[in-house]
Amino acid sequence: MENNGFVIAPFVVAPVNINDTSLFPDCLEHFMDFASLIGLDTRGSALTLDSGFDSEANADRLLFHDFHPIIKPNLRGTKDEERINERLDAFDEKTYKRRFCVERTFAWEDSYRKLSQRYEILEATHNGFRFLAHAMINLRMFL
Repeated sequence: MENNGFVIAPFVVAPVNINDTSLFPDCLEHFMDFASLIGLDTRGSALTLDSGFDSEANADRLLFHDFHPIIKPNLRGTKDEERINERLDAFDEKTYKRRFCVERTFAWEDSYRKLSQRYEILEATHNGFRFLAHAMINLRMFL
């Protein structure tokens, strides 16, 4: 999803017992494949992630693909004041505040009942409804 809330690549969907962090490497690779397919230059782009994705491995993945990672620091379990201040100083809060567009688009996607509860047995049918919802979300931005 980009800054204005347009869905530029489909979201990855998984059962609720699978953590988003474990899906991130595959999602990033699929997004990079999609970006190269449509000719989207992502070099130097900022990518914001919430604190659930705060790990050095995720930051290294983003740097490898030439993204500027903006990941909200997860300070739980951090007792060293110097380390806390270092992580908070490196965090770009001004750019992160624009993440509300992403969260708003997630909320718009949740407004489609067919997507909030998966009733379809076939994944292709579910993905078709997702693509339709994403098209409606993008259309909403133009009207």
